[in-house]
Amino acid sequence: MPIIVNLDVMMAKRKMSLNELSEKVDLTLSNLSILKTGKAKAVRFSTLEAICKVLNCQPGDILEYVSDAENK
Repeated sequence: MPIIVNLDVMMAKRKMSLNELSEKVDLTLSNLSILKTGKAKAVRFSTLEAICKVLNCQPGDILEYVSDAENK
């Protein structure tokens, strides 16, 4: 998949656990885990905004586009 989710990297930089982020963003642990592992098919802008606000980052810090040619 050409979109890479770097949520775990940002969480590590901010020294925040999945449980703590889940509480602060008001998202279930399972939904946040699906996003973190890159298995999510979509992300709501409101969810992305809340994550960026809590982690004090930009959407580009969390989501990265990698072309298929770079994956090979």
